[in-house]
Amino acid sequence: MGGGVRSGKWFVAAPMALLALATIYPLVFTTNVAMKTRHEYILNRFSVTESLRWDNIDAAWNSVGMARYFVNSIIVVGCSVAVLLLLGSMAGFALGQLRFKGSRALFLGCLAALFIPFQVIMVPLARTMADTGLLDTYPGLILTYVAQFLPFTIFLMTSYYAGIPADIIDAARIDGNTLYGVYRRIMLPIGRPALLSVGILNALFCWNDVLIALLLMPSAEHRTLMVGVTALRGQYSDDIPTFAAGVLIAALPVLMIYLFFQRQIADGVTAGSTKG
Repeated sequence: MGGGVRSGKWFVAAPMALLALATIYPLVFTTNVAMKTRHEYILNRFSVTESLRWDNIDAAWNSVGMARYFVNSIIVVGCSVAVLLLLGSMAGFALGQLRFKGSRALFLGCLAALFIPFQVIMVPLARTMADTGLLDTYPGLILTYVAQFLPFTIFLMTSYYAGIPADIIDAARIDGNTLYGVYRRIMLPIGRPALLSVGILNALFCWNDVLIALLLMPSAEHRTLMVGVTALRGQYSDDIPTFAAGVLIAALPVLMIYLFFQRQIADGVTAGSTKG
């Protein structure tokens, strides 16, 4: 029986190890290329670099403009996530705990919005942004991210808050709290795991986006980091180490978020499935 258990573990561990290797190898390869000179890369792109060189990363950060793109992404992602968490938590509290006329239809409408591809609305959206003067501006991209990812945020927060016993809300109201007081003093602290989870996920969605940012931020000055990396591929097609350095700069923040917050992401996603 012991041999059967060990073989069963290997049956699961082997594919997971291969999946982990397939995930880690591109990052290792990109880091190795970013440390090479153009001459080394042309001679043998798969060889291990002889020494650590930061010239390509410095060139990508300063000369190519990745520093500016990085700041643009921080501004847009930070503001978008803050608005998403505020609106999503308030809507989740209302739809998950309060019963009012049309609440069920409103929740179903949010669910339906999850199934609308962005490609369906991108043309009228671009025209609307141009007509209102929001094209190629931070507020225009922030509002678009909020509209695009708010249904997902509301769905997760509603599912989480719906699992909280209604007795807690009733007790808080009896103590004299208004609905806003219940939301601020009770629901926000209780919803911290879900808020952290959905905040991280939305940050990753916004950070990795290329299509929306490319559509609404056409100028080089306002490019986000991922759009900058895409443009870098065309400008430095003959200088792959510099391009690899730009990819590495864009990937490192996402990697750090996964490494430091993987437990919080898992806990937040599963928190809404249990009551109390």
